[in-house]
Amino acid sequence: MSPTKSLVTLSHVAVRLGGRQVLHDVDFQIERGEIVTVVGPNGSGKSTLLRVVIGAQGTATGTVARVPGLRIGYVPQKLHVDPTLPLTVRRFLDLPARIPDALAREALDQAGAGALGGQQMADLSGGQFQRVLLARAILSRPDLLILDEPTQGLDQPGSAAFYRRIAEVRAELGCAVLMVSHELHVVMAASDRVICLNGHVCCAGAPEHVASAPEYRALFGTGTQGALALYRHEHAHGHDHDHDHPHSHEAAE
Repeated sequence: MSPTKSLVTLSHVAVRLGGRQVLHDVDFQIERGEIVTVVGPNGSGKSTLLRVVIGAQGTATGTVARVPGLRIGYVPQKLHVDPTLPLTVRRFLDLPARIPDALAREALDQAGAGALGGQQMADLSGGQFQRVLLARAILSRPDLLILDEPTQGLDQPGSAAFYRRIAEVRAELGCAVLMVSHELHVVMAASDRVICLNGHVCCAGAPEHVASAPEYRALFGTGTQGALALYRHEHAHGHDHDHDHPHSHEAAE
């Protein structure tokens, strides 16, 4: 792969679903090693944009270019595991194909789930479950890690801990990260670049720039800028313990 070419580039992309224009005139790219977060109100096209990047959603107009051989790891918005199914974390990582024990251990360690291999999936807390999904996503050593609302069901400290782990994975693997989240203060504090989406790209740039942009404040209110500054200050302090609520394995949309 060329060291200078963007991993994924969208140019003038539009998407129509069920006769409705979901995205229009979207120009977007993601570079190697950066953490990019997409924020926007419900129905703004965030998950659709991720599906376009992955290649699971076609476009009505525009082009999508990916570097040859691009490896993508994906953490879904929700995943239901039958609580009556006897399935350990280690066996879960073997689906759909068996992987070497050393590779499984490495992925679990990188995801902060190294001690969970023998536990039942049904017994995991919310934070543990998300870390196992993260481990599965990084098994392929992705160039691009994509996460769609990865911390639903976690409280804010638990979300912050998960996003710190994402930053560590980025540093260890050298991958780019593309995330969608509603948790504005938490996720923006973990991001290099933020894309504010509402059917099109309203504004984009560093978190502080986006938080002060009129387009962003029109969507999310004027209090978010101060909250982001406060959270960035708090984010600098170490909180390694996990905070999460009991996990239901199926988050709400």
